Amino acid sequence: MDLLPDSSRSRSDSTSSSASQSSRSKTVLRQRLSQLMTCIEDMSSDDEAGEEVSRTLNEAFELCGRLLPTDAFRLHMVTWNVATAEPPEDVASLLQLNDQPPIDLYVIGLQEVNATPMRFISDLMAEDSWSHLFMDTLGPKGFVKVTSVRMQGLLLLVFAQMMHLPFIRNIQTTYTRTGIFGYWGNKGAVSVRFSFYGHMVCFLNCHLAAHMHNALQRVDEFEYILETQDFDIFDTPRVLDHKVVFWFGDLNFRIEDHGLHFVRSSINGGRLNLLWSKDQLIMMKKKEPFLQEFDEGPLNFKPTYKFDRKADTYDTRTNTVAVLPLTMYRPRPLQRCSTTFHFLLTSLFWGMVCFCLGAWYRELNPPSGKKRKPAWTDRILWRIKPKNLPSEEDDNDDKKASTSTDNGQEEYPIMVIQNTYTSVMSYGVSDHKPVIGNFTLELKKCFDTQLVHLAPVGEWSADQNALLSYTILEDFMSSTWDWIGLYKVGFKSASDYETFVWVRENELPEVNEVIEKSVDKDEIPLLSGEYVLGYYSTNLNSIVGLSDSFQILESKHAAMEGLVAKDINGIDK
Repeated sequence: MDLLPDSSRSRSDSTSSSASQSSRSKTVLRQRLSQLMTCIEDMSSDDEAGEEVSRTLNEAFELCGRLLPTDAFRLHMVTWNVATAEPPEDVASLLQLNDQPPIDLYVIGLQEVNATPMRFISDLMAEDSWSHLFMDTLGPKGFVKVTSVRMQGLLLLVFAQMMHLPFIRNIQTTYTRTGIFGYWGNKGAVSVRFSFYGHMVCFLNCHLAAHMHNALQRVDEFEYILETQDFDIFDTPRVLDHKVVFWFGDLNFRIEDHGLHFVRSSINGGRLNLLWSKDQLIMMKKKEPFLQEFDEGPLNFKPTYKFDRKADTYDTRTNTVAVLPLTMYRPRPLQRCSTTFHFLLTSLFWGMVCFCLGAWYRELNPPSGKKRKPAWTDRILWRIKPKNLPSEEDDNDDKKASTSTDNGQEEYPIMVIQNTYTSVMSYGVSDHKPVIGNFTLELKKCFDTQLVHLAPVGEWSADQNALLSYTILEDFMSSTWDWIGLYKVGFKSASDYETFVWVRENELPEVNEVIEKSVDKDEIPLLSGEYVLGYYSTNLNSIVGLSDSFQILESKHAAMEGLVAKDINGIDK
């Protein structure tokens, strides 16, 4: 996509991911409308002409229905290299919580989260401070953490409004190391993929090699990541198999040729367009065909690196600390750890090696005192999977043209519209400024029915055992390891339940079979509150069914003891 100063919105769709694809669809539609006008002009009898008009109109509107999705969802993305800093107290402006229309999905990618050995060990035991902050902020707003994945300093979080949870399925995560020949995870990528109302989407958070002269290495690393990351999904085993891919993170591309003074004067004078032609990513997109499939909005915001901390001024330091470059040109194949313990031992070992080599490297390369040139290192791009078009011979075949859209990609299209692409300058805990991208996903739902129907049976309170019922509405890979959780409205994640029960253990249920399970009264909250039931599928790694919200009554014991409700997740019981 060309970077134009007056482009406020960027648009891509699965039926026209390039100019030629778009013209093909428009040509077919114009043919149908032209036929309609010809029928009207050449009417000879009411019956004959009316039948022809009706048939042509049906075909035209059917084509329009395939080209124009029916539902719109808002996606808010954040990428931020936090430079090992602790999170700020407030992230409301970063998340644009009061944005209208309301946001449906949040995808947050962080780089350089504090991953010192002791901190990394503690984060394995509990959520890291950044995850806690986003969960505590979004939970009271009705957002639930769908999943997360971390590789040392790389962290990727996905949140969704509660009502969307049953339609986010087949969640899988993976990671790729590209530091120290593929053994060290200070650089690389973490990714999340899932089905959103039947559309396969993938989010790829990257931290690529640093320094001006490593542009080719960055492209090489990204290509390696795309080639090696795989998922256990038969129809989308690789990243580029997905209908929509979002590629973002600290991509580390710099501004070439221009000197420090010219770059800063262009920024201060608001002449950002003078720098675009020397942006390494834009230059590489002209050379690498696989990069040309990715779209990006205009860079109408100031370069986000490198700033003095707690300030809006670019790097004013008088000296720097030379560090060991921990990424080499061609990483070896992905080295996966079989267990968390193995991963921890590997991380500790290479951490000590890097510390020793870093000290030796600094002796050989003392601080240079050179200031860093500003650059758009932090980026958000997206890709719509290219569509195989019918042959040109189909253009003259009316019957073929009317049925050529009968494939999954065109019958259920998806459009990506970028509403906002900017940085948030008010945050100064890092030497990078965060970048946000706000998108509208327009799509036709492949389905809108939950896999499981859940409901409480009768009144619930801690004074007696309670009953719930569930019904499998559609055959899926259910398991006796599936479970049903009781969640307080405002819960933060699938594991944030009050209590749970296993599904029926002796045999898998039949479709439409109504099954009842008992919940022990000792497991039911004493105080009144609003709750939902959620069916968690271990094979799909997601909640595939949610009940309507219902009230749990205050128990007699709570009333006698005078217990007081406490604030949970920002919502009073």
